[in-house]
Amino acid sequence: MSSSESERTALITGAASGIGQATAVRLARDGCSVAVNDLNEDSLDATLRILNGIGARALAAPGDITDSDQVASIYELCTAELNGVDILVNNAGVLTPNTFLEISEEEWDWVMDVSVKGTFLCTRAFIGDMATRGWGRIINMSSTAGKNVSTIGGAHYTTAKTAIIGITRAVANEFASLGVTVNAVCPGLFDTDMMRRTIDAEQAARYAQSFPISRLGQPEEVADLIAFLASDSASYVTGAAFDINGGDLMV
Repeated sequence: MSSSESERTALITGAASGIGQATAVRLARDGCSVAVNDLNEDSLDATLRILNGIGARALAAPGDITDSDQVASIYELCTAELNGVDILVNNAGVLTPNTFLEISEEEWDWVMDVSVKGTFLCTRAFIGDMATRGWGRIINMSSTAGKNVSTIGGAHYTTAKTAIIGITRAVANEFASLGVTVNAVCPGLFDTDMMRRTIDAEQAARYAQSFPISRLGQPEEVADLIAFLASDSASYVTGAAFDINGGDLMV
């Protein structure tokens, strides 16, 4: 394991925009070398330009995280170029607003595969090395949907985000004694491209006004929480699912 936080390496999936991009930038500003993943390399250009602009050591690691062979290639790339990954942020996810009877089998599988299978495959690829080194951080992207019901997503999205909390707890319990912590973050409604593709500005404003903190969250706020969970300061935190939702869900 690296001797200091500023020497660590991180892989963020779904890093082309939104929370994933903000997380890559935040961890880079904290001194990490950062590998960024999305489905194709072209979509990562904007994130890489930002990272290069702040002088970060950045690596594009494109690939489909629902495919075990492609995840193996991402692992090999990060091992060769960064000497492994200390911090894994399983951020990639997809969202559609279809009602239960509108969801096709293919759409169900797509949503579940990206969020749940992708988290499983990426975690399986990297956690063994973390355990061998005796230090690792895995942060999984759940949602308020994982504790209640999605505000704008369908039943498949709620199911996937609930499953993320389950895998977080199970893996945290298994690997805590080996120096690896595993936590989830549960954002509410945030101002991201995915949100804007799903509902219009008027709907978003109505939702925001209904929250105790009457605004949409910003991706950088989730990135700040992830940065804490990735740090030495969070060494006694594992198996938790952290709400960040402006008070929309209080449990």
